[in-house]
Amino acid sequence: MKRLKERYGEVLLFNIGAVVVGLILSACMLLFMKLNPIEVYSSAFLKIVTDKYTMGEVLVKSTPLVFTALAFAFTYKANLFNIGAQGQFYAGSIVAITLSLQLGAVLPTGLTILLVLVGSFLAGGIVGALIGFAKARFNANEFLVSMMSTYVVSAVMDYLLRTVLRETKGEYLQTDPIDAKAYLPSILPGTRVHLGTLLAILTAILVWVLLYKTPLGFRIRAVGSNATAAELAGIRSKRIYVIAFLISGGLAGMAGLTEINGVQHMLLQNFNSSIGSFGIGIAILANGHPLGILFASLLFGFMNIMGTTMGRMPGLNIPSSIIDLIEGIVMICVIISYFLRGYVHNRREKQRLRKAGAQK
Repeated sequence: MKRLKERYGEVLLFNIGAVVVGLILSACMLLFMKLNPIEVYSSAFLKIVTDKYTMGEVLVKSTPLVFTALAFAFTYKANLFNIGAQGQFYAGSIVAITLSLQLGAVLPTGLTILLVLVGSFLAGGIVGALIGFAKARFNANEFLVSMMSTYVVSAVMDYLLRTVLRETKGEYLQTDPIDAKAYLPSILPGTRVHLGTLLAILTAILVWVLLYKTPLGFRIRAVGSNATAAELAGIRSKRIYVIAFLISGGLAGMAGLTEINGVQHMLLQNFNSSIGSFGIGIAILANGHPLGILFASLLFGFMNIMGTTMGRMPGLNIPSSIIDLIEGIVMICVIISYFLRGYVHNRREKQRLRKAGAQK
């Protein structure tokens, strides 16, 4: 128990340090622009926390990140790497917009949302299951297969936006807007916060229950710890590969529902093109824990809105790219801290084993 507490304390220390270092490095960008980073950061922070709508935008930005981060974390528990959450998100978005356009004006809102939810989960899940099948059947490298699947799904989406899903006027590579009856209901008046935010919280809790309180979750974690030992214990690791990727892809596909029916209300070419990669950073920051992902996603959502707020401050001429700079630098620091944490942990374990051997 003591070692477990030390482990969690170490994770927390490294992750907080990574975020702080990332923000300090981002502040250096402002120094090059001859701006006082403390004044800019504090002004942006106060603007966010004192404005209801802007605080709501933090939740809006965080919502899809929860799903893509859960997608990466879920397969990671089985020692698998789902780098294709972006493609699975696009797959869910394609089905979400198709069902919403066809059913939104016909069925009641509740039934439409339920069908779109199931459809987006299945769309992302099928893409994920194919990756898991390639791993299980052919021992393919899931890292590469999942990464390349994103390009395939993106190409399919582009084709559909140029053909059957293209808007009626045919002027832009986007769909027609969905009917208002297909919108995710607003849950916080005066903001754009929608039902998808509650869905994200509920999903994170359910994933935690699935991973840590059910036989399937135990099997997934057992395969992740040692697939060979799990096989000897009667756990079919190949089946777990497919199941883990199916659920992971479905989680990423659900992000399509929250963006199409909650925010965009139409499908645009290459929209939210970095949501998958940020999901990886968030999952690493949360150490793959579903409940930790909620707070890590909130942090990234806050940084996104802070960057937007900084770019809109009058008289400062801060470029809009500052958003990507802040998030990108922080994510790089988080990934570096992950490897540093592993190095420190391995070194400590080696020292412990040496001491244990010497005592014998």
